[in-house]
Amino acid sequence: MNTRHVTSLVAAGAAIVMLLSGCGSTGTSNSSNASDSNIISVYGSEPAHPLFPGNTTEAGGGKVVDQLFAGLVTYDAKGGIHNEVADSITSSDNATHYVIKLKSGWKFTDGTPVTAHSFVNAWNYTANSANKQASASFFSTIEGYDDLQKPDVDPKATLSGLTVVDDNTIDVKLSQPDSAFPVKAGSHAYMPLPESAFKDPKKFGQHPVSNGPYKFVSWQHNHSIEMVKNPDYKGNRVAKNDGLNFKIYTSPDSAYADLRGGNLDFTNTIPDTALTSFQSDKSLKAYNEPGGNTRTFTIPEWLEHFGQNEEGNLRRQAISMSIDRKTVAEKIFHGTATPAVDFLAAPISAYSKELKGNEVLKYNPSKAKELWAKANAISPWSGEFGIAYNADGTAKNWVEAICNYIKNTLDIDAKSIPMSTSDEFLSNVDSGKMTSAYRSGWGPDYPSADNYLVQLYDSSSADGKGGNSGNYKNPEFDAMMDKALSAPSTEEADKYYQQGEEILLQDLPAIPLWNQNATAASTSAISGVAFDYGGGPVFTALTKKQ
Repeated sequence: MNTRHVTSLVAAGAAIVMLLSGCGSTGTSNSSNASDSNIISVYGSEPAHPLFPGNTTEAGGGKVVDQLFAGLVTYDAKGGIHNEVADSITSSDNATHYVIKLKSGWKFTDGTPVTAHSFVNAWNYTANSANKQASASFFSTIEGYDDLQKPDVDPKATLSGLTVVDDNTIDVKLSQPDSAFPVKAGSHAYMPLPESAFKDPKKFGQHPVSNGPYKFVSWQHNHSIEMVKNPDYKGNRVAKNDGLNFKIYTSPDSAYADLRGGNLDFTNTIPDTALTSFQSDKSLKAYNEPGGNTRTFTIPEWLEHFGQNEEGNLRRQAISMSIDRKTVAEKIFHGTATPAVDFLAAPISAYSKELKGNEVLKYNPSKAKELWAKANAISPWSGEFGIAYNADGTAKNWVEAICNYIKNTLDIDAKSIPMSTSDEFLSNVDSGKMTSAYRSGWGPDYPSADNYLVQLYDSSSADGKGGNSGNYKNPEFDAMMDKALSAPSTEEADKYYQQGEEILLQDLPAIPLWNQNATAASTSAISGVAFDYGGGPVFTALTKKQ
């Protein structure tokens, strides 16, 4: 999950054809199908879930799934869309009907063919709530989705809007216009799966069979995930190396120490302790470029004093205005982050510095105190305010800093709450068991404002069906997102997205903090470092000097 800007949305009422594909903790490797000389060791964290694409919504698993699977489309560094397994995606009937044609000759790493059934079966599996896949909401606009969310749904029930016409043709009927459908068709949720995935899901999640640029070798939990170049891959992202070894760390500092010691080739997670020095460290190659990842913290709806009501909104706004984002960015991120002005990142076309209500994202301690007092008049404050984070990441310093701002401005007990691992932290977030606010953020799955807004704040993404982990629900916001998806042009869609953001600025289901640059470091032997539209590293481009 990574930043991309919207290229073009489907014009309502017009049929379009998508572009044809362009040309163009330390582990030890035990790979047997490639020369170890060009196996690249990279920073990784333990995935929160088994490696099912439709259940992968965090960076640890996302990096891995991105390399193993290939979808209908891919995105270039500027957010442009290029067909991969798809030969064409055509739209008609005001973007409520799509016909997808697949290229022939693709196959999975077990030798079985990639067909229309591979996609449709995977989409049905992910969308069906009985399978508890975190990306179910990505299919919310397809006919039959609501039926698959019923508590007593048959695990074998399918989306009525999906029809396999033949091995290379999929017919998709939507319950509402969705001009972003061809754009999100390259996200994890839309990846194909072989028959073996459904015959033994438990086994598949630990040893996936895929169709992407790399072939899975092994997953030693909390140690490493290894993969080698897939010789049968036919897509746009042909690997220039022989494979990847994701070494799994519980501390970015440990990974950085291994990098400096020559025991790791590449990391795109620079620890706070190295942000002032990594660009001047002569022993490394450093990278710092504009990116699209957002950093926020979420205040879930179920916390006392923070319901979606007047008191809750006043308290959220007061907390947001208690934080001096500019000072924290300067002192902690040292030129690698920019204070947020909305819920999007700068490369996204709907991004705006002029949104009505964005003053809640500016440091204003006197106004914060005033709003907090108004909330106390409704219901007196009691208890403490905590922000949870995973201690094996890079959030410690900034979480502690903003807790100090909140404590000093509002004169309340505010504190950081460390959880030992990403796995523990994300398990609590995904299951709705958080008893405090918690660090959050987003690296988009596809180049559209839809991915930042619908997938994180729409009601269809709540209740464990998507990225709306705080269970925010506002019918006005949902309606604005529907209008955006029905818009006849990118420009008109962006107006609706921005109006939706103005609703979010009143409700603040999450508190926007910063947009983060794409930062990375490698040993001097590594070349080919590049970033995708979302600021994530392009692992297939990495090579190692012999």
